[in-house]
Amino acid sequence: MNSYRRKAAILIALVSAVLAIIASSAASFVARENAEHATVQLAVEESRRMIGQFDIGDLNGPDGQAVATRAARALAGGLFEVAEIYDRNGELLAEWNTGEGERLQAQIDEHEGLQSRQPDYQGLYLPDGRWVLRVFVPLYGDQPADAAPTAYFEGVRVVPDWQRQNMLGTTLTAALMAALAAIACGLAIYPIVVHLNNENDRKSRDLLKSHIALLEAMGKAVAKRDSDTGDHNYRVTNIAMAIGEKLDLADKPMRALLSGALLHDVGKIGVPDRILLKPGRLDDQEMALMRSHVPQGEDIVDGIPSLDEARDVIACHHEKWDGTGYPRGLAGEDIPLSARIFAVADVFDALCSPRPYKDAMSFETAWGIIRDDAGSHFDPRVVEAFRPIARKLHEQHFGRNGGRSREILERGIAKYFF
Repeated sequence: MNSYRRKAAILIALVSAVLAIIASSAASFVARENAEHATVQLAVEESRRMIGQFDIGDLNGPDGQAVATRAARALAGGLFEVAEIYDRNGELLAEWNTGEGERLQAQIDEHEGLQSRQPDYQGLYLPDGRWVLRVFVPLYGDQPADAAPTAYFEGVRVVPDWQRQNMLGTTLTAALMAALAAIACGLAIYPIVVHLNNENDRKSRDLLKSHIALLEAMGKAVAKRDSDTGDHNYRVTNIAMAIGEKLDLADKPMRALLSGALLHDVGKIGVPDRILLKPGRLDDQEMALMRSHVPQGEDIVDGIPSLDEARDVIACHHEKWDGTGYPRGLAGEDIPLSARIFAVADVFDALCSPRPYKDAMSFETAWGIIRDDAGSHFDPRVVEAFRPIARKLHEQHFGRNGGRSREILERGIAKYFF
């Protein structure tokens, strides 16, 4: 499993777990509320049915207490352990308790009056762990629905263990189903996400390959104008990459370094061949034209987001540590690190390669120049990083086993771009 799939699996699993917890909690709450509501509705309907057998219109007359007592007695012992009847003003008319109801009364607070026109209830947990429902039912008798209640009924019911177990089972089932649904969604989404990512990754790789091929082609086209082979670009990019690795460059700055190395001299497209290939020393005017390849290179990549990361190397690879370089005369750490790294790679390759105006130098001569120019032309820290790998790089690119620059670069591109 690659890193993306592992991350996707972990994230989807975490999201699924969170959704499972949220969904199961919500489902548990809704299931419990529904079960509780169903129990209350049963109690309300039963209380109304039983009271309907009595003439509750008489509750407010001279025989109201007797009628209320008969109604309370009828209700207690069935669904309710405590049954109380109140008149329209909320005054207690009658109360009837079972033996259990008398014990419950000592554990339940007195109500604060009944004024609601709709049935209501309270769910209470007793100190001994039992769960009771306290039901409040307004009674209308033959009065119209918009009239004030004729009387009120209050009943207290202990929910039996079997009913609680049934409610708990319903709640757990709902919670489990919700959790499984969330997990199933995660399992279903994962392969879709992986497929879409693979497709996007394939397209991105194709686009990136085209981008790198463009960098390579542009750099190689320029390199062939002032050297015997286009391998110059491969060599300087590999040398710069090796120095960057010694300096522990992260992936992003390494990609910027490689892109800049491939395009470092792209501005030479605008330099005439008579100057670019002149075998002798350039005069001041010719040198000015040669140096113009830096701003021309910047202009070429300007406004192209995919080439923007190459800008530092293109713009600053001829700057010098002591500030005597061009075109801006930057010094020290004001010069971007990628340009300081590339400067060492570029000069080393130029010293070790034959050109129309000179022969290739030996490793010892080329390294001696690089070493001696540390602190003036080059960043001493970069030269120090280059020192232990310089001979090996010379053998790879200029010795008997030379010619493998393209192969080495392909491995570097695969490592840092893919």
